[in-house]
Amino acid sequence: MKEIQQQTYEMIDNLKAICTNYGLGNTGNEYKIITEIFLYKFLNDKFFYELKKLDEFKAKTTREIEKILAEMSEEDFELVKIDLPTSVAILKPPQFVSTLFNQQAKQDFHKIFDDALAEISENNEKIFSVKSGEGTAVKLFEKISNYVVQSEKRDNFCKAIISKLADINFESMFEQKFDFFADIFEYLIKDYNKDFGKYAEYYTPHSIAQIISKILVTEKIFSAKIYDPAAGSGTLILSLAHEIGENNCTLYTQDISQKSNEILRLNLILNNLVHSLPNVIQDDTLLNPRHLNKQKNSIATFDFVVSNPPFNMDFSETQQILTGDNYRSRFFAGVPNIPGKKKDSMAIYLLFIQHIIKSMGERSKAALVAPTGFLTASSGIALKIRKYIVENKILHGVISMPPNIFANTGTNVSVIFLDKSENKKILLMDASNLGTKQKIDKNQRTYLSDSEIEKIISTFNKKIEIDDFSVLVGLDEIAQKNFSFSAGQYFKVKIDYVDISEEEFQNKIQNFQADLQKFFAKGHELEQNILTQLQNLHLQ
Repeated sequence: MKEIQQQTYEMIDNLKAICTNYGLGNTGNEYKIITEIFLYKFLNDKFFYELKKLDEFKAKTTREIEKILAEMSEEDFELVKIDLPTSVAILKPPQFVSTLFNQQAKQDFHKIFDDALAEISENNEKIFSVKSGEGTAVKLFEKISNYVVQSEKRDNFCKAIISKLADINFESMFEQKFDFFADIFEYLIKDYNKDFGKYAEYYTPHSIAQIISKILVTEKIFSAKIYDPAAGSGTLILSLAHEIGENNCTLYTQDISQKSNEILRLNLILNNLVHSLPNVIQDDTLLNPRHLNKQKNSIATFDFVVSNPPFNMDFSETQQILTGDNYRSRFFAGVPNIPGKKKDSMAIYLLFIQHIIKSMGERSKAALVAPTGFLTASSGIALKIRKYIVENKILHGVISMPPNIFANTGTNVSVIFLDKSENKKILLMDASNLGTKQKIDKNQRTYLSDSEIEKIISTFNKKIEIDDFSVLVGLDEIAQKNFSFSAGQYFKVKIDYVDISEEEFQNKIQNFQADLQKFFAKGHELEQNILTQLQNLHLQ
């Protein structure tokens, strides 16, 4: 698998090089070209992988199957489609990678290429489209060649792409699980994850997603609805789905960014979660939550909620609306005011925390990433939220993470766990001293080792107290400390006792007094020197 992984990385690098050669490197359209072409290749090879499981195509090569399908009647092809899983995109012979590869000599090849992608989109729209808030389907593929401004170069651009796709076969990938595709996905989008749009402010490290999913899921689950209101590329919710089991859960997401939703779709397809694509919505979660209850009079509730929302963002255009009566029950602790300066510092994460709490069902679990400053804020909306969490007995625990654990922010972050199914002791953890620092480009980044990740998960799930690392506290204790969620405020103060004689004690006191007298004398001498220098300056 390392070989196929390396070949896949090389194909991605080759596609990026093609974009650079045709003036599309580092443009806003490069991510669309790279992700859509990768997805096209993935769907093509997955189609043949699934065909080879059918009795009529067993032991046949891809080339033999292509020939059979090319000569097959429309009626027979429809019968073949019936036997395939519904999660498989259907491609017809004119749309195969091999067919396009063999047509490169034709005039206006870029039109043939674009038409093939358009037909795949249209034929698979019902299953593979994600939706805008108004219900408009966002199709799989766009006309790739249109991104090349010089029309005379479009043919060569598409030829270069199809040549690279023909060099590799993905079929051996499809038996692999989440971890394999997580690495492939992260490599695929590594140049595009710095700005996933308005909501997905910070790309969530895989280590954080792993910690969250293994703490939330501690037993076998057979059916669950899981939700992320600011999903971004889907790292958190995909990790949770993998821990539960892809066939045992349905995903629901919303994000305001079209870019995020398109890349999330790719992530779902790679990880065998096609059945959840209809629940991927692009819209403003705070203003227009699209996942509603059956009566359509309130937001839906879910079994699990995870989120790494943006921390600070200018939402001044909608702030006044969000303070209205229609939103008051959801934003129970209030809506941040619009500052006179730096509107982009508005603490939007406070609204997402309230939205997450209201998205939890009667026995739900949730995990959210928040700035560590939220844990101890002494007043305002943050304090009201923490008070609500404690008084409603839904706090499960908090983990304060190492600094620079996120690539794009130096903000210290913590993970807050909520649980409506238990009211036991709360575990607070300070993991801020863990990790190894590395410099990536110009940024400092902290990485957790496998053993450190295991230590965090094991300590939390087993509720183990470790000096200066983790502590168990009751809800009453938290209320007495102004509802602080910071572990450090609950650690026991350690006093070292040393047995010494009365004579030794007196000698130490005398030494301390002698040292103090020396310090006082030195301080007096410095003070006189300063006064003398000031007088000299004044005389001059």
